[in-house]
Amino acid sequence: MKKVIERIQEPTPKFFKKIRNLGLLLTAVSGVIATAPVSLPAVVITVSGYLAVAGGIASAISQTAIHRDD
Repeated sequence: MKKVIERIQEPTPKFFKKIRNLGLLLTAVSGVIATAPVSLPAVVITVSGYLAVAGGIASAISQTAIHRDD
């Protein structure tokens, strides 16, 4: 089994690149919402926090996916 650092350095398959980019987008959007200069309802801020966590996890996991020729 490959080490995590070696897996991260391998090329990422096309599908997982899309998931990684979507995760980064979710994280960026949640950051903008959380730091908005206007007062937002508490539920919006809470959802923003959940989006940040989901985006971070999706990006991290999809980055470690590698293409395997079987």
